[in-house]
Amino acid sequence: MTSTEIQQVKQRFGIIGNSALLNREIEKALLIAPTDLTVLITGESGVGKEVFPQIIHQNSARKHGSYVAVNCGAIPEGTVDSELFGHEKGSFTGALAERKGYFEVADKGTIFLDEVGELPIATQARLLRVLEYGEFIKVGSSKVQKTDVRIVAATNVDLLKAIRNGKFREDLYFRLNTVPINIPPLRDRREDIHLLFRKFAVDFAEKYRMPAIQLTDDAREALIKYRWPGNIRELKNITERMSIFEQEREIHAEQLKTYFSTPGLEHLPAVIGSGDGDARSFANEREILYQILFDMRRDINELKKLALNENASYPLLDRYEPVIKPTYPSVRTKENEPAQYADEVPEENEPEIIQTPEPVQKPSDQPVSLEEVEREMIIKALERHKGRRRNAARDLKISERTLYRKIKEYGLE
Repeated sequence: MTSTEIQQVKQRFGIIGNSALLNREIEKALLIAPTDLTVLITGESGVGKEVFPQIIHQNSARKHGSYVAVNCGAIPEGTVDSELFGHEKGSFTGALAERKGYFEVADKGTIFLDEVGELPIATQARLLRVLEYGEFIKVGSSKVQKTDVRIVAATNVDLLKAIRNGKFREDLYFRLNTVPINIPPLRDRREDIHLLFRKFAVDFAEKYRMPAIQLTDDAREALIKYRWPGNIRELKNITERMSIFEQEREIHAEQLKTYFSTPGLEHLPAVIGSGDGDARSFANEREILYQILFDMRRDINELKKLALNENASYPLLDRYEPVIKPTYPSVRTKENEPAQYADEVPEENEPEIIQTPEPVQKPSDQPVSLEEVEREMIIKALERHKGRRRNAARDLKISERTLYRKIKEYGLE
C-alpha cells in the first residue's frame, strides 16, 4: 500500500494527520476491505472510530450495497433484539405491524455495530449465530431467515475485562476480533494536534463568518502537551468555543488553558472507564449490610444472655450502640428530638437530676426483648449515678445525645 493511496483515502474521508500509527491502521483497513472478514475497531471515545467502517465498506465489493450504522449503546435493552433482527406483528405490546431489523435491511451490504460492548448477553448469543451461520430469527417468529452481511464492530470498552466480569461472551469476542484495528488516541499523535486545530479553526471561521483564531507559540506548546482525554472530539469542541467567545483572534496559553477540562494534568495517562464502577459499589454496600446484620444478630443473642446473668457487666453496649443505631443523617424536629442536644447540654457544675421509674421485672424463664434489656440497663445506670445523665452515659459507653434520645424513646423523663 503506497503513501499516495493512503493520502487519497484521507482526503476522501476527511482524515487529518500524518502520524505513523494512524497511517498503519488506515493501511490495514484498506488491505482487508476486499475480503469479508469481520473487523473489531477499538479505541478511546472521540478518536474517530466511525470513519473506518466507511473506509472498509467503500473499498469492498459490497460498496453498492447498504451501509447501516447502529449505535448499540443508544438502543433500550428491551427493544434491542427487535431493532437488530426485526419482529412479527403482535409479537409484543405495540408491535402493530411487521418490522424489518437492521440485519435484514443490510443484506448484501455492511453493518457497523458501534459500542458493541453494550449489548445484553442474550443479544450477544443471537449475534454470534449471525456471525457463524448467517441466520437469525425475528422476535415472535419461529422462521429462520438468512442474511449475507459483513459486520464491522467498534467499542471503547476493554472487552477482555468485560469477559472476566461476565458481561461479554468470550466466543463472540474471538469471532468479532478476526481483524483488530486500534485507533491511536490523540496524545499519541502529537504531530497531528496542531494540524487538526488549524483545520477546525478554518471550518468554524467559515461557519460563523469571522476571522480564524490563531495560537501564539506558548499556546501551541500548551495545546500539544495537553493529554486530550476527549481526543479529537474535545479538540473540536474547544476550538469552536474559542472561535465564538474570544474577541481577540490570537490566543495565548493562559486563555487556552481555561478551556481545558483537566488543566495541569497534561502528562497523566487517560483512564478508560470499564463501565462496572456502579456494580462494584453495589457489591461492596451489600457486603457491608450483610456484615452489619450478622453482627447485630450475634450482639442480640449475647445481650439476651447478659440480661439473664446477674453478674453481667455493661461495656457490651459499646459494641451494641453503633450497630442498632447507625449515624445516618436525619432531620431534627421538635417532634422526634429532645429539647436539648449534645452540643446544647448545660455546662453547670450540678447536672440535671431526673427521677427514674422502677425497672421492669421479668421472670427468668420469660423471653426478654432487646428493647427491654436496653431500657433496664439505662434505668440502672441512672439509678447508680442518682439521675446524672452525663455520668450515666459515660458508664454505658454511649454519647449523651444518644442517652437523651433513649430516655425520650422509652418514656423515662
